[in-house]
Amino acid sequence: MVTGIAGWGGAPSRRAGVIVDVQRPGDEHQDELSAVGSSGGGPTVLRMLLGSQLRKLREAAGITPERAGYEIRASRSKISRVEHGRVGFKERDVVDLLTLYGVTDEKVHQRMLVLAQQANSPGWWARYDDVLPDWFETYVGLEQATSLIRTYELQFVPGLFQTREYARAVTVLGHRAAPAEEIDRRVSLRLNRQQILTRADSEPKVWAVIDESALRRPLGGREVMRAQLQHLIELTESPQVTLQIMPFDRGGHSAAGGSFAILRFADSDLPDIVYIEQLTGALYLDRPEEIDHYREVMNSLSAEAETPAESERQLKRLISTI
Repeated sequence: MVTGIAGWGGAPSRRAGVIVDVQRPGDEHQDELSAVGSSGGGPTVLRMLLGSQLRKLREAAGITPERAGYEIRASRSKISRVEHGRVGFKERDVVDLLTLYGVTDEKVHQRMLVLAQQANSPGWWARYDDVLPDWFETYVGLEQATSLIRTYELQFVPGLFQTREYARAVTVLGHRAAPAEEIDRRVSLRLNRQQILTRADSEPKVWAVIDESALRRPLGGREVMRAQLQHLIELTESPQVTLQIMPFDRGGHSAAGGSFAILRFADSDLPDIVYIEQLTGALYLDRPEEIDHYREVMNSLSAEAETPAESERQLKRLISTI
């Protein structure tokens, strides 16, 4: 059962922290590499940042992925996963790759190894590994480090905006046979994710377009839905949140294909990622042409939907009809 973009009870693949290019030995700026380790983006983003640096070094040295894979007793696909931050780093592999790429400065080696250790450290969500599938774990790690999330939701209120009781109703819908303890843990994970909306740095910004049908579907009963709508009204007061409703009377619109989210990160070294949730997994799109297409669709949705001010008024009207 699909429970919405980043709405999975357990849920939904780039720019966070501060990063500088890894320089060749002798460069006067190589000490700045330590800035990567202080990004605060969490292990998922640190893996992506470190992988990006290794890719740059490989390409600068003219080394093919096949050759790099051979050096660490792995395949080309393993090098791709390493460079995209989708797997952890073995310290021995990092040392071998740096040597292959001609990086001999011991300080650079040590700093890269420190980053590898940090990137291998589990995030807070690791304690939910019993209810957290791999495809969603990636999203949770990225969500913690975004500077902007733009999302279109067709069926449900976005996971970051859900009240406890609404989240429980959505979770039960997708896991009807699960015991109560498992439901509780899935709901707890979702609510813990919402802490990013109260951080002192006021990031990420979340800009959501919600289809009116999602707001008229009384999941959990009328009282639960009224409380959920009231919570959305309160969220519209947050400087971090922009909320728009796509009303029925707009007819067809740009996102006929379904719900999706675009994640953006503060570091320009990492491209945006489009997240699309499916029944038993998720797609993470990062090719420029794919990102451009979804960005155009998101821009069109924002233009076609009600303004934030009118959306708030519509939420107030909806409460009286449920």
